[in-house]
Amino acid sequence: MSGYDLPTVNAVLNATSTVLIIGGYLAVRARRIRLHQGLMLTALATSALFLTSYLVYHFVVRSGEATRYEGEFRSVYLALLLSHTVLAAVAAPMVLATVFLALRGRIDSHRRFAKVTLPIWLYVSVTGVVIYFILKDLYPQG
Repeated sequence: MSGYDLPTVNAVLNATSTVLIIGGYLAVRARRIRLHQGLMLTALATSALFLTSYLVYHFVVRSGEATRYEGEFRSVYLALLLSHTVLAAVAAPMVLATVFLALRGRIDSHRRFAKVTLPIWLYVSVTGVVIYFILKDLYPQG
């Protein structure tokens, strides 16, 4: 494995986060609170691993060089990338605040935050995978 394999690792981490977030949501709806906690904390850890891997790839492996997509769906790609990037920046502190509230036992506040945080976090996770598939042929092989 080389640094050039990290985009695939990142897509797997994003997809894993998506599955864990959905599982956590389903668990809490079924009132399986311990399972919900475990799944959501694992989703948080997976997302943190993704962020670390993403930053290593872009700043260490690629030395800050941007990945440019010039394909036929460039406008769609750029709109998706913009929404993904903006919402990722919003989601990170929201996820941390939502987890903090839960860990402090402030469940009513946690629920209110989670109702907003969950769809944003899901969108960011799913669109991360979609962006990978749009760009996958552009990633250099190691």
